[in-house]
Amino acid sequence: MQGEQSAKFLTRWKAVFWAWCLMQCVLVVAAAQEVASNAGTTGASATAKSGAADDKWSPALTGVRRPLYRLRTDDVLEVHFTFAPEFDETVMLQPDGFIPLKGCQQVQVASMTVAEAEESIRKAYTGVLHDPQVTVVLKDFDRPYFIASGQVSRPGKYELREDLTVVQGIALAGGLNEQAKHSQVLLFRRVSEDLLESHVIDVKRMLNSRNLAEDLHLESGDFIFVPQNTISKVRRYLPASNLGLYSTPTQF
Repeated sequence: MQGEQSAKFLTRWKAVFWAWCLMQCVLVVAAAQEVASNAGTTGASATAKSGAADDKWSPALTGVRRPLYRLRTDDVLEVHFTFAPEFDETVMLQPDGFIPLKGCQQVQVASMTVAEAEESIRKAYTGVLHDPQVTVVLKDFDRPYFIASGQVSRPGKYELREDLTVVQGIALAGGLNEQAKHSQVLLFRRVSEDLLESHVIDVKRMLNSRNLAEDLHLESGDFIFVPQNTISKVRRYLPASNLGLYSTPTQF
C-alpha cells in the first residue's frame, strides 16, 4: 500500500516537473518573439519617438494641459465684419487648409487658433476694407476624441467631452481585462504628420502606491493601447489544472 502511494506521489511530481519545463520553454519562445516583434516595429517606424527617452518626459506629453483648439479640415467658421456686413459668410475649411472669402484671396488657417484665424483674415482684407474689424465664430468642428485599444473591456473611439486622464479613459472603456499588462500601458500622441510620441505608464504601480502623478491628461486624438500580459500568451500551452501552481494574471 505504501509503495503504491509513493508511486502515485512520484507520478504527480513528474507531471508537475514536466509542466514546469514546458512553461519555461514557452516563456523563452514568447520572449524571443516579443523581442523580434519589437525590433521589427522599431525598424518600420523610424519616425516614432519615445515620450520618455532617458527618463525625461516629452514636452508634447507634458506641455500645456488645456491647449486652445486648432482649426482642421471640415471645420465650419462664421466670419463677421462689424462695419461691412455684406462680407459676412459661413465657410468650411478645405482639405488644403484654406478658406474661400468674398472679394479676397483664400486664406490659410489650418492649425491656427480662432484668434489667429481672425488676425489672418483681417490682414487679408486690409487692402480691400479700411481698418477691417473681423470676428470669427467656430460653428462646427470635429469633436475631440481618444481611442482605447488592446486589453480593455470595450475598445473603441470615445468623445473627449471633459478633462480626462489615461486611467479615467481606461475606466470609460470598461477597465482592463484579465489579460492586460497593467505595468506597460502605452499612450501615443501625434505631434505632427511625421512625428509620433509615446509614453509607457505603469498603471499598476500608480494604483498600488495611490500616486497619480504620472497619470497624463488626454488630448484629442490620443491613442491608449494596453498590451497582453505574458501569462495569457502562454496559457494555451499549459494544462489548465497546473496553471494555478505558477502564476495569476494579476501579477502582470
